Amino acid sequence: MTKVKNIYEFLDGWAPFSTAMSFDNAGLLAGNGEEEVQTVLLALDITPDVVREAASCGAQLIVSHHPVIFDPLKRLTPDSAPWLLARHAIAAICAHTNLDLAPGGVNTCLAAHLGLANVRPLSIDLPSGLPEALYGELPAAMEPREFALHVKNALGCERVEFTKGSAPVRTVGLCSGAGAFCMPDPQTSGVQAFVTGEAKHHELLAAVESGLTLVVAGHFHTEAVVLEPLRLQLSQQFSQVHFQLAEASQSPSCYV
Repeated sequence: MTKVKNIYEFLDGWAPFSTAMSFDNAGLLAGNGEEEVQTVLLALDITPDVVREAASCGAQLIVSHHPVIFDPLKRLTPDSAPWLLARHAIAAICAHTNLDLAPGGVNTCLAAHLGLANVRPLSIDLPSGLPEALYGELPAAMEPREFALHVKNALGCERVEFTKGSAPVRTVGLCSGAGAFCMPDPQTSGVQAFVTGEAKHHELLAAVESGLTLVVAGHFHTEAVVLEPLRLQLSQQFSQVHFQLAEASQSPSCYV
């Protein structure tokens, strides 16, 4: 019988939890690892609705990207996700920045969705020695607006925000989620565009000044690309366990 700890050990072998960034809270955040598992729900975030869905489908474990406990808990309420996990005896494994950095992880999946070839490290996370950002080539050059539309369609976004760079886009850098801190200088990196999930106003201004096409596609959409590949890997490794994507795992943003 598969236990939670078996799934944790598999994830730890692929995306070691020891490589998570210092601010992170990745790992087994609910349960003790000894719970037997027949059904696992996968989600980007463990929200109350995701926990309720897990309970309704009889899941014993949720595997998520974002930690269900991140900031210190000062209060528990019956409608909060940690309370509901405990109430329904559902374990939680959260693979966050360790999965961003891992080969085949979030950034690798984002590069694949964008159709990039010859993907390689753009910048390195110094504590782990793993790539925190990647870059690769498009099959053909695109004008900045055309590339922004390509990102929008590839990721299924309702909209994207972008800066109009000074050159056609062929070489693309990326860092999923809140990754604008990895934004390169196009003059020294050879990158004409950078894709991420979030960018601050001053980062958008810096992109304009440097001539970089910066595409901001949303935190959810740049990271949700990992869920189906993760489900497939887990299904292949644990054939007796049913892994399914949470229907309640949706972007929290609405647009008018």
